[in-house]
Amino acid sequence: MSLATRSLGLTRDVVRELGMVVPRTVAGLNESTGWVPASPRGARQFGEVMLDELVLSGFSLLGGGPAAVRPLSGCAAAAEELSALGIDGAHADPQPLQVQTIRRQRIGRLAYERMTFQHDPALPKTLESDGLGGPAKAVVHLCRHRDGPRPWLVWVHGAGQGGTEDLVLSRIGRIHHGLGFNVALPVQPGHGCRRREWPAYPDMDPLGNVAGMMRAVSEVRAVVRWAQPQATTVVVAGISMGTPVAALVSHLERRVDAVALYTPILGLNAMIARHLGRWGSSRDGYRELLESSVVSRLTSVIDPLAVDPAPPPQRRLIVGAWHDRMAMREPAVELQQRWGGQLYWYDGSHVGHLFSRRVQRVTERFLQGVVN
Repeated sequence: MSLATRSLGLTRDVVRELGMVVPRTVAGLNESTGWVPASPRGARQFGEVMLDELVLSGFSLLGGGPAAVRPLSGCAAAAEELSALGIDGAHADPQPLQVQTIRRQRIGRLAYERMTFQHDPALPKTLESDGLGGPAKAVVHLCRHRDGPRPWLVWVHGAGQGGTEDLVLSRIGRIHHGLGFNVALPVQPGHGCRRREWPAYPDMDPLGNVAGMMRAVSEVRAVVRWAQPQATTVVVAGISMGTPVAALVSHLERRVDAVALYTPILGLNAMIARHLGRWGSSRDGYRELLESSVVSRLTSVIDPLAVDPAPPPQRRLIVGAWHDRMAMREPAVELQQRWGGQLYWYDGSHVGHLFSRRVQRVTERFLQGVVN
């Protein structure tokens, strides 16, 4: 295919996606409840939902055209092994974290450190044999006080994040300085400074997505175990694609004291499949694969509904977005029914909750309650 043809196709896709943003926004709000268009609140909600739709369009366009679809038979052996192992059997205990480098840096007025360590998640045999296992350089951003011990917050970012801007968007400075926490922000595989490094994650390969999340879980567990000797309390939190990681860590690491999930997702493969419909029939093969019962068995080892978090219900927080167009509302509802704990509904969108002062106050109250 010539460069001109590819450019023309991309331009056509961009025009189509941008032309659908407003209709999708209106349709999404009309499917929901509590939207009053002719009000300041309604205008804010419209803007936030449109931001969700713009982000989804961006993911669709950056994902490029369809590549070869992994055949269903290529997932069968891993699905059999992982479903038999279960969550506790599939996730190996991480090796102790051995620091490779620590570099002090600054973003605005916030000083932080970038720490690297080599990590092998020891994945199950079928994932290893598919070339998805093995060591990789892990990265974590740290905001630490010089005295101790202190409470620690381990914050797991969402899809498309993982850069130093997370330190600003997540208001880590307030938690670090105002509440006195040490904060660790692990960079998930395929994100931030790891975006161009192996392994790629996430994509439309169900095996790669499961292996990528299991790797992220193992790296975060290593960070939690490294922080615990220096900690009075350890809280694990995740946003969007980071929520299953935080949920699994809160189950596998029984000394975690509290867990918080923001705009949670359940099945990563199922969520990707849901949004592939935006492309019409061109990605039906992917969608059928990701929605299959075989892939459902494969992803059973990264299912947050199947875990038993170590923290008691009063130390579990779920923040859902009422007009969420990315993860939708159902995951927050199902998790709260399964987990109990605190559920807070933000009246905006998936992306919009990042900028909400109300969500910030809910977070700070939760963290204060954990340390008091």
